[in-house]
Amino acid sequence: MFAWTKRGLVFRTAQQGVGGWMRHSALTPTPIRRGSDRIRVYAGFRDEDGVSRIGYVDIRADDPSHVLSVSTRPVLDVGRGGCFDDNGMILGDIVDGPGGLHMFYVGFQQVARAKFLAFTGLALSTDGGDSFHRVQETPILDRAPGRSTIGAVHTAMYENGSWRLWYAVGDSWEFIGGRPYPRYHIRTVATRDLAAVPRDDQVCLAPRGTEYRIGRPRVYRIDGRYVMYFTRGNTQGDYFPGIAFSPDGETWTRDDGQLGLALSRSGWDSRVICYPALIRHGGRWLMFYNGNDMGVDGFGVAEAADHPAFEAAHA
Repeated sequence: MFAWTKRGLVFRTAQQGVGGWMRHSALTPTPIRRGSDRIRVYAGFRDEDGVSRIGYVDIRADDPSHVLSVSTRPVLDVGRGGCFDDNGMILGDIVDGPGGLHMFYVGFQQVARAKFLAFTGLALSTDGGDSFHRVQETPILDRAPGRSTIGAVHTAMYENGSWRLWYAVGDSWEFIGGRPYPRYHIRTVATRDLAAVPRDDQVCLAPRGTEYRIGRPRVYRIDGRYVMYFTRGNTQGDYFPGIAFSPDGETWTRDDGQLGLALSRSGWDSRVICYPALIRHGGRWLMFYNGNDMGVDGFGVAEAADHPAFEAAHA
C-alpha cells in the first residue's frame, strides 16, 4: 500500500500542553484541513486523573513537526454528571455535513460492575471547529443487543444525503493477569438520520487467533474500493495497526502485511503503535498516530508518497 517514513513525535503533551486539563496523553489524533497551510489535529487530552477532554493542535501542513498553536481550553468538555460522557471522551471523527462540522466522539462513564461504558455522542460546530456544542446529552449510538458496553464510531462519511458509520462494538471483557480489558470488533451501518441509527448493522472485522479486540476503524477510498486502518490487540499484549480492503464497505479482506509501518527500536513508539489517521497534503500522505501506552507521550506523524488514485473521504 504505502511505505511510511516516520517523522517523530509532533506534540509532547507534558511539555507543550496548556493547563491542567491537558496534562498528558493525546488520544486518537484526528486531522482535518484548516486552509491551504494548516492542519488541525483534534485529540483527547487527559488531566492528572486520566479524564480526557477534546482539544486541538494546529500544525504547519508543509512541516507537520512544527506546532503553530494549541487550544487554550477544551472545544468539548466532559458531560453533565450521570450522563454517558461524564468521565471523559476521545475523538471518533470530524466530518463536514449539513449544518456545520460534525464531531463524533466516544464518551466514557464509570459504573460499579464494569471497567467502563463507552458510547458515541454527537457535537456540532458552526464556527469552523473552534468550539462544539452537543446535539443531545444521550448517545446517538447506544446500547443494543451485542453492544452492551461499547458502541464507538470512528469513521463517518456523508454522501448523497446519507451517513455511513463504522464503529467498534463491545459486549464482554478479556481478563489478562487478573485485569479486565474490553473485547470488541468492527461493524458498519447506513442511516439518513443520526437521531435514529438503525440497530440492524453489518459485521466488518472480528478478532482472529489470539486477538481479543479490533477497533478504531478509519476508512478511506482507493481505486473505487474502501481501505480501512484499524488497531488490534492480542492476549500477549501486542497493540498494533492493521489494514483491510473492501469493494462495498461491508465485506472486508485483511492484509496486514501492506501496512508499511513498524515499531521503532527505541523511544515513544517502540512498544506500541495505535490509532492511525490519515490526511493528504501536497503530493504526500500524513499519518498521525499514538505510541506507547496509548498516547501517553502525545502523538507523532509519518509520511508517504501520494498514490495517484487515492481519494479519501477525510481529505
